[in-house]
Amino acid sequence: MDGGHTPIAYPFATPPEPGEAIEVAEGVLWLRQPLPMKLDHVNVYALDDGDGWTLVDTGFATRKSRAIWEQALAGPLKGKPVRRVIATHHHPDHIGLAGWFQSDFGAELVTTRTAWLFARMLMLDAQDRPAPETVAYWKAAGMAPEILEQRLNERPFNLADCVAPMPLGFSRIRQGDSLKAAGRTWDVHIGNGHAPEHVTLWSRDDSLVLSGDQIIASISSNLGVYATEPEADPVGDWLEACERLATLAQPDHLVLGGHKLPFTGLPARMAQLIDNHHGALDRLQAFLDTPKTAGDCFPPLFKRSIGAGEYGLALVEAMAHCLHLWHEDRATREKREDDGAWLFRSR
Repeated sequence: MDGGHTPIAYPFATPPEPGEAIEVAEGVLWLRQPLPMKLDHVNVYALDDGDGWTLVDTGFATRKSRAIWEQALAGPLKGKPVRRVIATHHHPDHIGLAGWFQSDFGAELVTTRTAWLFARMLMLDAQDRPAPETVAYWKAAGMAPEILEQRLNERPFNLADCVAPMPLGFSRIRQGDSLKAAGRTWDVHIGNGHAPEHVTLWSRDDSLVLSGDQIIASISSNLGVYATEPEADPVGDWLEACERLATLAQPDHLVLGGHKLPFTGLPARMAQLIDNHHGALDRLQAFLDTPKTAGDCFPPLFKRSIGAGEYGLALVEAMAHCLHLWHEDRATREKREDDGAWLFRSR
């Protein structure tokens, strides 16, 4: 699910080096933090408030990430204090060091209630082996037997592995709120689908948009269903949010996303994000002419080979698209007796 056609343009072709920053607009710095995965970076931003900084997202909680922040604080951030951290959503590459900035720098954490609750709940839920509910969900999704066997015997990913302890207390923002940073007033518009209650910030004073993972250039954000809510419809949530946010989009908006490069041409990108998922759903519905599990449905959705490192995200996204067809009454489902997998079939 890719997109990148004209009139989308990329004003900054080269990202900042670790610990360095690029000023993309007056008082708005673009920085990067590394990630130990195929998507090997996350974009973070520093907004100059005069006597200190507001950060938008933070990266993972690792020694390397902390060292890069310390380098940036002493360098392009000019030694001024971090007074506030805005977390666009609860995923660890975005909220991972928020607690560190709270505890060690006295920063205020600003985010949505759902993002804070999800992050804190998942951070406290460390496990040595997958929970029974997670195993049941994997089976229901039709996880490949060899991958299931491997995962049953290894420690799962835990948010606590890459999120700093989060102290009690945060400041809530919600749809319709506004906040001031970098000499601008930013309107809060909430996205969904990739993460519940995902913050996007739209400047009233110029054409900047801080979009987190809700709007990214060249890739579509992962839309996954998990054992926490096994019948969720993130695809429906995503499409609703994209259609709503598309009404705000202007061609000259400079979109500062959570990954990839800043870009202009937002109306075209919003159309791509919507059309790409409708196209994927149509392909999937045609593919489900015979009963299949979500794990069988990678070919029509991704149109490329899925490696072991991508398998988990691909599975939860395939499940999300199958469930959306089911929620929309475009497909039926029934449990396979021998393993409990859901078999989806188009109507």
